[in-house]
Amino acid sequence: MSLFLTRTRFWVFLLLCFVPVAAGAQAKSAAKVVPGKKEAANRPAHSQMAAQIEAILAEPEAVRAHWAISVTTLAGRPVYGHNPGQLGTPASNTKIFTTTAAFALLGPNYRFRTTVESTAPIDAQGNITGNLMLIGRGDPNLSGRVLPFDQKTERTTPSLKALEDMADTLVKAGLKTVSGDLIADDSYFIQERYGAGWSEDDLMWDYGAPVSALSVNDNQIFLNILPGTQTGALAQYTLEPPDTYYVFDNTLTTAEAKTQQSIGIDRQPGSKVVALWGSLPIDDKGLSLGLAIEDPAEYAGIAFRRMLEARGVVIQGQTHEQHARPQDFAPPEVNPLGGPSLPIVPPVPSPTVAYLLAEHQSNPLSDDLRVINKASQNLHAELLLRTLGRHEAGSGSIEGGAAVVRKFLEDVGIPDEAFVFYDGSGVSRQNLVTPEAVTTLLCYAARQPWAAQFRDTLPLAGVDGTLSERFKHTPLQGKVQAKTGTLTGASALSGYVQTQRGRWLAFSILVDDHQIPKVRTFIDRIVTAIGQE
Repeated sequence: MSLFLTRTRFWVFLLLCFVPVAAGAQAKSAAKVVPGKKEAANRPAHSQMAAQIEAILAEPEAVRAHWAISVTTLAGRPVYGHNPGQLGTPASNTKIFTTTAAFALLGPNYRFRTTVESTAPIDAQGNITGNLMLIGRGDPNLSGRVLPFDQKTERTTPSLKALEDMADTLVKAGLKTVSGDLIADDSYFIQERYGAGWSEDDLMWDYGAPVSALSVNDNQIFLNILPGTQTGALAQYTLEPPDTYYVFDNTLTTAEAKTQQSIGIDRQPGSKVVALWGSLPIDDKGLSLGLAIEDPAEYAGIAFRRMLEARGVVIQGQTHEQHARPQDFAPPEVNPLGGPSLPIVPPVPSPTVAYLLAEHQSNPLSDDLRVINKASQNLHAELLLRTLGRHEAGSGSIEGGAAVVRKFLEDVGIPDEAFVFYDGSGVSRQNLVTPEAVTTLLCYAARQPWAAQFRDTLPLAGVDGTLSERFKHTPLQGKVQAKTGTLTGASALSGYVQTQRGRWLAFSILVDDHQIPKVRTFIDRIVTAIGQE
């Protein structure tokens, strides 16, 4: 993994950064000032709002962190700034950039296609003399997720209904036998499962699920754990979808009532063995969590084969995956004059006669953009980044997507020294952005024909998404539409707030290097001060 991440980091650095070498050495310092910003930009406006914010930032807990804040009108006029031109960690505020680019370049009505194809037609006896292919093209919602998103994530079963439906279509078409292999094909994107700067600790969980053009059930298996029926018995667990993709080494025991819950869960990268250990009180309600799937295309292929076999279809060959690996392609060429490097563009494949047997078409993209921003869904944002690269730059890769987003931001008027992105979701700790860049983008979005749709993707204070419990029963309930962002030691909130005078302002708050136990309280107090403007 370390070699892969190192190489990817190098390519993205060539493509995105173009920050002076001295600045690159300080990439982890959130306090870097963007060249060319005047010191006056760091001085707050003389207003009651500014006084309130400065008083909050002067409190003993707050002064130990680095704060960068920008507040503007929707026309882009600065209202307040505290280090507005300094780079900070956006965390999941990165999703604002990915989803805005998608609205502008793909459009809210874009749809994903997943198909089942074959190298030969179904003959009169129901046989395919050739291979059967399950081909993914980046659809993030081949799952039981209920769309459109309404206040919170809801799911129905079966979790793999989209695959079930396509299996039914094949049987209705008369399919009985496949002489060749079942191929799970995710080569629509280059196989880059993780972004540069992702922590290994995240990779076994749902929020660090690997990225694949053939993604099912958010590339996770839901694990539900309950105590056994008596003290000393092994704890019980169930899986959704129920399958045997992982092997569970379960030594988790049931303890006496009212004792402390102590549970250990581990899966090493590349392994399919999940270890459970510790103890769970017999009166415990248990817990539910999402385990990331090691190889999404492999998992999808195995699941689809089982569905077909359960319907009486005989597949004589093997099940395997078809990936487009980064090492199969030359690295991007670097412009000798120092301009942007060129994204990886896969060669045009040789023509293959394919027969379309079944197809699943997604909901409009706008439905998933609500999921990405309101639920802060990392995998979906990463799929979107690669989709942008595939459609706009010919490369379904991190580099291709990053090139597209970069060009889009430059067209919006955001200078390239104001942002550095290594992924599309904000999981990477190497992402950097200035709050001024965020408010510039928010103001741009507010002027577009799709402005209302974009704002509707953002969590609504006290109502839904990741802001459902914030600003509740306060004057700002329903008056803040903003994206949250959280990494260890870094927090962010950026979006729109309607003030008590009725006008809307754009704001971005980035907090780095903090050890503030209730940092959200400080952020919310600042937003409250803005709302009183």
